Amino acid sequence: MVPASRRVFDMLRGGLGAPLLVLALLAMVVVPLPPLLLDILFSFNIAMSLVVLLAVIYVQRPLDFSIFPIVLLVTTMLRLALNVASTRVILLNGQSGPGAAGKVIESFGDFVVGGNFAVGIVAFAILTIINFIVITKGAGRVSEVTARFILDAMPGKQMAIDADLNAGLLTRDEAKARREEVRQEADFYGAMDGANKFIRGDAIAGILIMFVTIIGGLAIGVLQHGLPVGEAASIYTLLSIGDGLVSQIPALLVSSAVALLVTRASRAQDMGGALNGQVFGQHRALTIAASILLVVGLVPGMPNLAFLSLAAIVGYAAWALRKREAQTQSDAARSEAALPAPEQAANAELGWDDLRPVDPLGLEVGYRLIPLVDKAQGGELMARIKAVRRKLTQDVGFLIPPVHIRDNLELAPTAYRLLVHGVPVATAEVHPDRLLALDPGGGLMPMEGIPGKDPAFGLDALWILPPQRAVAEAAGYTVVDPATVVATHLSHLVREQAPELLGHEEVQQLLATLARSAPKLAEDLTPKALPLAVVVRVLQNLLIERIPVRQLRRIAETLVEHASHTQDPGQLTVAVRAALGRFIVQEIAGPSDELPVYTLAPNLERVLQDSAQGAGAALEPGLAERLQQSLANCAGQQEARNEPAVVLVPGQVRAALARLVRHSVPNLSVLSYNEVPEDKRLKLLGTIN
Repeated sequence: MVPASRRVFDMLRGGLGAPLLVLALLAMVVVPLPPLLLDILFSFNIAMSLVVLLAVIYVQRPLDFSIFPIVLLVTTMLRLALNVASTRVILLNGQSGPGAAGKVIESFGDFVVGGNFAVGIVAFAILTIINFIVITKGAGRVSEVTARFILDAMPGKQMAIDADLNAGLLTRDEAKARREEVRQEADFYGAMDGANKFIRGDAIAGILIMFVTIIGGLAIGVLQHGLPVGEAASIYTLLSIGDGLVSQIPALLVSSAVALLVTRASRAQDMGGALNGQVFGQHRALTIAASILLVVGLVPGMPNLAFLSLAAIVGYAAWALRKREAQTQSDAARSEAALPAPEQAANAELGWDDLRPVDPLGLEVGYRLIPLVDKAQGGELMARIKAVRRKLTQDVGFLIPPVHIRDNLELAPTAYRLLVHGVPVATAEVHPDRLLALDPGGGLMPMEGIPGKDPAFGLDALWILPPQRAVAEAAGYTVVDPATVVATHLSHLVREQAPELLGHEEVQQLLATLARSAPKLAEDLTPKALPLAVVVRVLQNLLIERIPVRQLRRIAETLVEHASHTQDPGQLTVAVRAALGRFIVQEIAGPSDELPVYTLAPNLERVLQDSAQGAGAALEPGLAERLQQSLANCAGQQEARNEPAVVLVPGQVRAALARLVRHSVPNLSVLSYNEVPEDKRLKLLGTIN
């Protein structure tokens, strides 16, 4: 048998707790409460307020306390219900003396203000002014401004998440979690903006309830119970002030919790550690403060002992902090000295192991960018590059090699350089202490910053200071940090250089992976049907045409099928493209049933066919330039419609036309007729003449 207490607890935890709590708060307004129960509830109210304040102090970030607006509403309702209940008891039983409303109210009215109602009124007024004018008003303003900036910045944050997802910096699950966090952040600060009105209304209600209780108590005591005016004023005023103080102290605690929460940064941090590190973590500031306290303590007539004691304490703290920093620097220097010196290694005999292989992918950075790649200094670039490698490996179909990062003093301090097989392919600059604000569409509000370009796509951008981020996102800019800029540039270049990164070793690993699922197919492919070099060349040709090699099984089956007819990599590539037609069209146009295409005029087809026949044949330069311009115009029109740009041509001229536009019109896809699936509807957009 389950104990009755356990069953009750399970019922409360299962969903009945919240409705019963709200009903209990409403009942307190109507049902008279005995003084003993009032004492328990007032004590519980003070304890609850302390718990809320401490929870805010120890929470890592505001979103970790997302239930706080509801807690704020419940505590406000509890205080108001207790105010109504205690006011009823004071007015009904106040003639019996200061203990009529319970021990808690009597203690606050007697012990806290010394039994003097004039002192009590002043103390209550000061508490109310601090709560209403200083804390509540300031917290309300911070909540209002934060909520407005958070809501205005939501579109920019969503665009930044989409950009990170497309660049491979985030997985789909991570992007979904980031979008959910942005939504929760907007909901939280919007709710906090409204919840502050409860605190402000509670402060006003406390003042009005106290004066109403005093006036009503005087009238009841004098007119109904026949008490002298002085005695009635003393009793009811002390009871009303005690009641007001019992309510205002928890209200002040909760208001302080609101102010602490809305003024915290959004990132995760420990408040105590941040306060200690940022306020008391500078030994110079402590040294100067100790010197000033010492000078003030030596001035005649000042409380010398207090100031001199404080000067000694602060001075000792500054000395201890400086000693600890010196010890840390000394340990770091000893660690560097313990590393083997180049001179010691120079005496060793030279061998083949000293010949370092060239890294497939390399990143060289200037000395000011070293914090971006150093995890000890909070650098995020290594994690971003790891995410980029994971995304690119899934997209292109083979393992992207690791990126070897090293510093290069020959580069500018804020410059970096990307290398493929030791050859530099791109150089750019980033500002590690700023953020890059991208103008996606042009015509946005001008901002202060260092003009620049997005290294990956060449978009106009500004390098802004971190405090300008919220303003830039609200204005429509897409704001990214320097690590994301470098990682996106790396992702873009690796996609372009994928054919250079796929070599014999990588293809051998792909075939070994294929052999685990289709051993007979891998055995028939190489070396039986084709040499490994031919397979490598075919896969490189596909990557040159921006076709991933994820469909390795289909590629291998096609190569085995056509290997008896030819071993020419070009002809085999044509056969593989035809076999991958459905996959290629899917990569270009997505799941749509319709494929918009351009075709060539018959006379232009004949010219291209004639140029493709025979070795060394080529287009006349003027004709090639006009053709590139026409194709670029068509691709631009399709990009404006947010549709893929595709040119459909005969198979004999596809390769020649693809080589012609590969670099001049990179967003144009050239397909042959036999590469389009039969069930795909074609939408003819025009003819290129």
